[in-house]
Amino acid sequence: QVQLVESGGGSVQAGGSLRLSCTASGRTFSRSAIGWFRQAPGKEREFVAGVAWGGRVTDYADSVKGRFTISRVNAANTVYLQMNNLKPEDTAVYYCASRADTFVNSVHSHPGDQDYWGQGTQVTVSS
Repeated sequence: QVQLVESGGGSVQAGGSLRLSCTASGRTFSRSAIGWFRQAPGKEREFVAGVAWGGRVTDYADSVKGRFTISRVNAANTVYLQMNNLKPEDTAVYYCASRADTFVNSVHSHPGDQDYWGQGTQVTVSS
């Protein structure tokens, strides 16, 4: 089992920055791909960014490319999402998610492909 806990959310003005953290318990965290997803009110949950188990393979939604950076520190069981130049449309609850399979050197961007989810952290960007 893997338990995920997000932190770092908050309220910022447009153009500001936040860094989200996803800290996990469980032996397989460092061997699993991790993804960040978000869900705005009235909208479906969508992929934001993902990183494969080794940290070298990453993927981003087009809407955040060039602004968000995902990274991981396996020794700390933590994945980060650095968010710069935030826009009001980035407002959402952000979730991290993990798959149960290990040593897969790819990112899975579909919410339905994830096995474990955190409780989410709210990000609010005002104009």
